[in-house]
Amino acid sequence: MRDALSDLKRFYDLLDQLEQRVGGRRRLFECTGRLDWPHRGVYFFFEEGEQKTGSGEGLRVVRVGTHALTSGSKTKLWNRLSQHRGSARTGGGNHRGSIFRLLVGGALGNRDPVPGLESWGKGSSASAEIRAHERAHERRVSTYLGAMPFLCLEVDDAPGAESIRGVIERNAIALLSGLTRSPVDPPSPGWLGHFSDREKVRHSGLWNQNHVDEPYSPSFLDELEYRLLAV
Repeated sequence: MRDALSDLKRFYDLLDQLEQRVGGRRRLFECTGRLDWPHRGVYFFFEEGEQKTGSGEGLRVVRVGTHALTSGSKTKLWNRLSQHRGSARTGGGNHRGSIFRLLVGGALGNRDPVPGLESWGKGSSASAEIRAHERAHERRVSTYLGAMPFLCLEVDDAPGAESIRGVIERNAIALLSGLTRSPVDPPSPGWLGHFSDREKVRHSGLWNQNHVDEPYSPSFLDELEYRLLAV
């Protein structure tokens, strides 16, 4: 049986090296498109209060993501991150365009109920009246996500389902997930994700739904290290 603990330690060691190379973690509330963003890449979000307990010290990764996994996609890394951040001008956002916002907002709404917010997550679009009703909650989501530290790894390969970005994303999620085995770094008792109505979020300990119930290939760590050397 593969030793997930050893692989997790190596994974976090590589992220520590990435942090040193890029000059530290960023937070969405302080980010703009004018910063020096890679054209394409993979991002790793941490969460205050969510500590590693089995693989070492420091914050654990709670979400992994990428973009442009469809052939021909022109989405850039900052485009995707800005969808998660929301509007810097209004503090709001669009959870229908970001599964990260959708999941966090759903959990916030369950922990701290908002009367009349039954529209959250319903449909791929909404009327101006509904969006206006959701605006205050979107701002709460922006505040929560904006405070989360994250790292980005540049992987500028062609868009497509078999891109290296996709390989790193899905295997990192599978390695981190506690859905199919006892988690090395379980979520804290106070983790917001415990209030999610998504079973995969609650049981995986991640703000992800895809790949949390899949096996991982340890060879992705070699690819991660190779890409890190190019940073």
